[in-house]
Amino acid sequence: MSLALTNLVIIPTYNEVENIEAIINAVLDQGDEFSILIVDDNSPDGTASKVKSHDLFLKRIFILERSAKLGLGSAYIEGFKYALSKRFDLIYEMDADFSHNPNTLKDLKQACIDGADIAVGSRYTKGGGIHNWTYERLALSFCASLYVRMITGMPVKDPTAGFVCYKRLVLESIDLDKVKFIGYAFQIEMKYTAWQKGFIIKEVPILFEDRKAGTSKMNTSIVSEAIKGVINLRFRALKGEFRKNT
Repeated sequence: MSLALTNLVIIPTYNEVENIEAIINAVLDQGDEFSILIVDDNSPDGTASKVKSHDLFLKRIFILERSAKLGLGSAYIEGFKYALSKRFDLIYEMDADFSHNPNTLKDLKQACIDGADIAVGSRYTKGGGIHNWTYERLALSFCASLYVRMITGMPVKDPTAGFVCYKRLVLESIDLDKVKFIGYAFQIEMKYTAWQKGFIIKEVPILFEDRKAGTSKMNTSIVSEAIKGVINLRFRALKGEFRKNT
């Protein structure tokens, strides 16, 4: 793969005005090859206005403004479609709250240059970890990841990870209109679909930091979707819905 790659970092937002300027600047500091797409779900706190006031807006920073809070998965799907239409080579998922360290973007990029089709920022691979979570939350997250691996057989230690880099070819191979889930199960579905198609997934260790500003978007409906969604994915695979690339 050529080193002259175009890179788009997709950051979904809802009420992230406290973080947005800082996270944008931190991503841009990684190098001129990185551009940013904000997908904002009509944040009432003025997140979109803050984005559009940046000096590099419409140069390296772009925005999709949506009419309502429509879910993480649909935000990324719209972002993926935008990235494909603009022919970006590498497309990244990233949170706005600094739980994902922007300095790791280059590590994800390098993993794809070195042969991975998908690079996953992983909390549970060797060298990864989590800061500032309660024991209960750590146990729930780890057990959820183990559950996904047991049900699906997918050899990814952090299947719910939301810090990911995709080669354009991967997203082009997936019918994005058929991706069913909108919460954290979306992350599992994307990785599982790509793995079933034969793409190479590499995990890159990250240190996950709990958000320092703003409010977590986690809720019980998201957790429930993830639990039920894993079983649904397995049944879909058994029915032959996912086809490997040839």
